[in-house]
Amino acid sequence: MKPWGYWTTLGWSVLAFLAGQFAGFGILLWLRRGDLDSLWQTPYDGVFVTIFVVLSNPISIAILVLAARLARADLSEFFALKWPSRRDLDFGIAALIALIVTGDALLYLTGHDLVTAFQLQSYTTAAAAGWLPAMFAAAILVAPAGEEAMFRGFLFRGWVRSAQSAWPAIIAISLLWAMLHIQYDWTGMLQIFVIGLFLGWMRWRSGSLLLTFLLHALFNLEGTIETVAVVHFAK
Repeated sequence: MKPWGYWTTLGWSVLAFLAGQFAGFGILLWLRRGDLDSLWQTPYDGVFVTIFVVLSNPISIAILVLAARLARADLSEFFALKWPSRRDLDFGIAALIALIVTGDALLYLTGHDLVTAFQLQSYTTAAAAGWLPAMFAAAILVAPAGEEAMFRGFLFRGWVRSAQSAWPAIIAISLLWAMLHIQYDWTGMLQIFVIGLFLGWMRWRSGSLLLTFLLHALFNLEGTIETVAVVHFAK
């Protein structure tokens, strides 16, 4: 299997990202064409966020799959769609828990909120509209699938070509991933960057995108549980 070159890999990734973004925003603008003010006033509305995630990610994945097909690659091999070993699975979950506990402790000790304004607004507006199940599915399953396919799947395959290129590529991919999370402040983006380094390392260690998807989904699940706890139980 021969992946695309470095710049072509980036170009396909940008195309996939922009196509998903434009499609998602386009549909949202069309749905709210009679009341655009509400879209600007509540950009993190849970219904809007859910619709956007569910629309944009499949489109991005489809373009990445097309790119892999044009490279005449086997999709399972190209995207590392294989089950991880039990050792890597156990280690990955334990390490993720340690990272979450450490990150939350640092946020608490430095006086930062554990749950962001984006999470709170998305949750409360989705709850008010009766969209919580859909939003949970989008946040815990759909978003990780799209992001892992692009960052630890397509970009990783194109940029990590040897042991020497692994960490420079993992760092670059993690920076790109963090920079796209503009809904968070710098502390949130830093946390995303660190998690990106961890996921990239686990992808390199295990050779399994399914493992990084699972870890990513668990990370988002933990954030969702924290949001529920803050909204319903925090005094």
